Amino acid sequence: MGVAEELEQLVRDGTAAAGPAVVAIGRGARGSGVVVADGRVLTNAHNLRDRSTTVTFGDGRAEQGAVAGVDVDGDLAVLTVDTAGTPPVAWADPAGAVAPGAVVLAASRGRRGLRVTFGLVTGVEAAFRGPRGRRITGSIEHTAPLARGASGGPLLDRSGRLLGVNTNRLGEGFYLALPADEELRARVDALAAGTSVTRPTLGLGLAPPHVARRLRRSVGLPERDGLLVRSVAEDGSAAAADLREGDLLVAAGDRALASADDLYDVLDALAPGAELALTVVRGVDELTVTVTFPA
Repeated sequence: MGVAEELEQLVRDGTAAAGPAVVAIGRGARGSGVVVADGRVLTNAHNLRDRSTTVTFGDGRAEQGAVAGVDVDGDLAVLTVDTAGTPPVAWADPAGAVAPGAVVLAASRGRRGLRVTFGLVTGVEAAFRGPRGRRITGSIEHTAPLARGASGGPLLDRSGRLLGVNTNRLGEGFYLALPADEELRARVDALAAGTSVTRPTLGLGLAPPHVARRLRRSVGLPERDGLLVRSVAEDGSAAAADLREGDLLVAAGDRALASADDLYDVLDALAPGAELALTVVRGVDELTVTVTFPA
């Protein structure tokens, strides 16, 4: 058997093993997902628009799924839905051992049915920003092309077992998947049990320090390191504390803000109902603003 025939057989075998478990998420197949257990579908949180969504199976059956649990910042969600005996995907063991050069398949389900692409792992422990800006680390970088609507679908090994959840497109032909390791299994189990993950948020759109310095310089203000407020959500904790567009956040508590990760580290350490003192430069004036988070 030649190389082309071997590759064709590999894709066929992987598709046969995992294809039935791959589902479309939402009307118009805005995303994909995968059956991980009876009555459970795993997908990306950014594929959701509400607490319920349409799940379409390989046989064309469409069911309304309900969100069991969601982690917006980690970009994961588990849906409860009638899987009607659809065989769940098998988990690779151990998925965390995947290394550069490994053959992988990316599967998704769209308006035209199942799509499977072939690629190689090009890196591990990659990082990217989640839907609300928090850093997600430990991802698998690969070259199996992802079409529109493929996020939330499975990254598979050559036997059709789950290696990861395709989540992010880097551009230039590289893609990222959350690894289907023991940590992910534990997170999926918690979400399926109804334990949604919530982290404190300010409700701000922020520009990084190099942009803040450039913009302040352009309007004749002294340069300062910090995070520039570009937008303020009307119903957020920051709005309630009277933070404004154009404010420069230079410290959170006693930690200087050299990057967005500094701010997220401080926020993630807060307990529900906590208060946080932010040092803010407004124009040329420095002031302290206290933000209170919901209990």
